[in-house]
Amino acid sequence: MALNVVVLEKDPALAQSLAGGLRPHFSVHLAGSHEHFLDNVARSHAQAVVLNLEHWPLCDIERLHQAFPELPIVCTHRIPDEEMWMAALAAGACDVCPAGDINNVLSAILRSTGIAGSAAA
Repeated sequence: MALNVVVLEKDPALAQSLAGGLRPHFSVHLAGSHEHFLDNVARSHAQAVVLNLEHWPLCDIERLHQAFPELPIVCTHRIPDEEMWMAALAAGACDVCPAGDINNVLSAILRSTGIAGSAAA
């Protein structure tokens, strides 16, 4: 049974690109709206979330992590740097990847869900 991954991304082209790269491995749910994002995650029974740091502030990552402490949160950004990565990890994310690097996002999800060996091949 495929894991449910919610992609929180406002850019439709990037959302579709991420979804296309993740769908062979996961059941992907796109959520472009900031409104009710916690409800979207709960309703889809997400086992991982991909969230763009350019559209969702660190306080939202903290809220998501507090509401779902076991949920892996992979953040994306056009140009992530070490300071951003450290701040996102402190807020509850498990990794920060370049937004267009689908393989890196996929690897981060696989690592964080513990299925890296079986699905990465």
